[in-house]
Amino acid sequence: MEYHNPVLLMPTVDGLAIKPDGVYVDVTFGGGGHAREILKRLGPKGKLIAFDQDKDALENAIDDSRFILVNENFRFLKRFLRFHGHKEVDGILGDFGVSSHQFDVAERGFSTRFEAELDMRMDQGSAFSAYDVVNNYDESQLASVLFQYGELRASKAMARVICEAREKEPIKTSEQLKETMGRFLPKHREHKILAQIYQAIRIEVNQELEVIKEFLQQALEVLKPDGRLSLISYHSLEDRLVKRFMRNGMFEGEPEKDMFGRVEVPMKPVGKFIIPDAAEIKENNRARSAKLRVAKKL
Repeated sequence: MEYHNPVLLMPTVDGLAIKPDGVYVDVTFGGGGHAREILKRLGPKGKLIAFDQDKDALENAIDDSRFILVNENFRFLKRFLRFHGHKEVDGILGDFGVSSHQFDVAERGFSTRFEAELDMRMDQGSAFSAYDVVNNYDESQLASVLFQYGELRASKAMARVICEAREKEPIKTSEQLKETMGRFLPKHREHKILAQIYQAIRIEVNQELEVIKEFLQQALEVLKPDGRLSLISYHSLEDRLVKRFMRNGMFEGEPEKDMFGRVEVPMKPVGKFIIPDAAEIKENNRARSAKLRVAKKL
């Protein structure tokens, strides 16, 4: 199964500050690029546990006694680490968003480039798809999804148009959705707005932000003191969650100060965020919006 080169490969793995005999987790295995680099740096007693809910990723499983691949969503991080005998780990790597492979397989319905059925499921075993969001959500639910996750100002008008169109016939394909949204897609901004619409529906289908929240809270529990978290985000909604959690262990609000005005936080960011250079973006277009943040547990 062909996957593109992993984004920010060396900086992301460097961020883990790997100990040869440590236990590490890659929660977004995909094509296994980050995982292979981690294994190169581990000694014979080291361990790597990888997660990927997409069954296509199983074809890339690595034949190595130090490696375990869990075919589950990383929101179940703590449960499956315990199942495999690990209460604590030394570092966790995550590369969020949709893999290049998922974008490139037309029938998965993730890309605006292809005509496909409305799907967008990262877990192909799930019964809930983009079709359900587009055809079964009421107008206010649709508007909320488009506004919150797509950051689309015309979300209410878009939701109204979708609801009117599906009364005549269900919206089953990406082309039908594009035609329905036609009035909101001016030539010079068509691809950008369509990408925002797709992003909103995809996030809803896969509960992506809720999953990231659950994962981050569990990551903090399973990391050893000084354990590292090395995470790549692709849009502001993901990055905001990661940034705030790494800074103060919360998603909203500010941590309380003690009587001396000090704040106790569970993590500390390591360095500044990292973005790909021009050469990497040229080689892998998916990297253009990537942002890497690293933190360690205190």
